[in-house]
Amino acid sequence: MSLAPCVVVVHRRSELDELLDQHGTRGQAEFFLRSRGRSLHDVQRPHDALHLALSEVSAAIPVDWRRGSTERADLPRFVFEPGDVLVVVGPDGLVANAARYLDGQLVIGIDPEPGRNAGILVRHEAAQAQALLVAAVAGRAPVEKRTMVRAELDDGQQLDTLNEVFVGHPTHQSARYLLAVEGLGTERQSSSGLIVSTGTGATGWAASIAHDRAVVDALPRAGDRELAWFVREAWPSPATGASLTSGRLHEVEALSLVVESHELVVFGDGVESDRLVATWGQGIDLRISPRTLALVA
Repeated sequence: MSLAPCVVVVHRRSELDELLDQHGTRGQAEFFLRSRGRSLHDVQRPHDALHLALSEVSAAIPVDWRRGSTERADLPRFVFEPGDVLVVVGPDGLVANAARYLDGQLVIGIDPEPGRNAGILVRHEAAQAQALLVAAVAGRAPVEKRTMVRAELDDGQQLDTLNEVFVGHPTHQSARYLLAVEGLGTERQSSSGLIVSTGTGATGWAASIAHDRAVVDALPRAGDRELAWFVREAWPSPATGASLTSGRLHEVEALSLVVESHELVVFGDGVESDRLVATWGQGIDLRISPRTLALVA
């Protein structure tokens, strides 16, 4: 007898939840907000919208299906099963946070505040959850396979992310390393670090860098099996260069670094708490990940 489908709801705590944890009471939280020129209404409205969406999603899960729930902070410790269907309720970034811990599981993005979030990855409203779940489990839901980027240290540690990977100094001092680009050679650099972005990430951090450099056309699209990379503020000096600062990586290509700082950190999608640390002499390879995000479209 096969197991019933399992739905895992992923969400994050609201700003109001965090304020109440910090200040203890609504009155104290309101006093704190007023001292910063804000009101309790500013955080109450999105809090209510989130919890209403979570209630609708919970009610949409068929009663004979299995279910689970996890907050963003607990994602590194949550064990996802191969057949799980995830319903991510929150902003686009929450889908990216979850993606690194998945391997082919279907993801449904629910926007609790339509019109407030960008809605690139969370395209659906809570009222659509039941129909989407039934279609996903039945294999009838259209699915986008979104490219991810992998960072791998020479000791075997790996990190897969949906938007981009950042490599740099942990305290934002100059990062020193030897950069190797297939077909372009090598260069010793001192910089503010580098990022390698997917087409999904091309709407975020990479878009800002590409805009400043007037190379927006250098960014891949969401479905492309390509990556874009950028070195941030490379410093030309007698010992370091600044000629290899951007490019594209295709399916079998890799961008490689040998660390020449005491240590560099590697993290993805802005989550510094879940990172790799590479020390002097270690190698780092950055390339297209064999894993993809399976986003219900």
